[in-house]
Amino acid sequence: MRRSKLESYEDILGALIKKPLTIDSIAYKTNIDCITLRKRLDYLIKYSLVEERISSKKILYAISERGVAVFKTLNFQKYLEMVADTIMAMDEAIHVIPIISERDNKEK
Repeated sequence: MRRSKLESYEDILGALIKKPLTIDSIAYKTNIDCITLRKRLDYLIKYSLVEERISSKKILYAISERGVAVFKTLNFQKYLEMVADTIMAMDEAIHVIPIISERDNKEK
């Protein structure tokens, strides 16, 4: 399944959360081809979510403080969606349990 741009941005920020990486390392971790990755990185740099750093003839990409805040917000949103799904499942179970109990009582 093809992922959205937002999912790609989130994957890139997630790859950079621990330490700065080269474009090849990011591509490997995120499974995004280098051409698409470069476009995504340019966008993230434009909005100050990622920074370019030059280190011993290599260009490294690092997540900025703003990028960390956005990444945490996206992760929290996923968490809230998971909680909402769990609540819906529990709500359905609450409605089904009395029906099952009623059937069991009738069979006895």
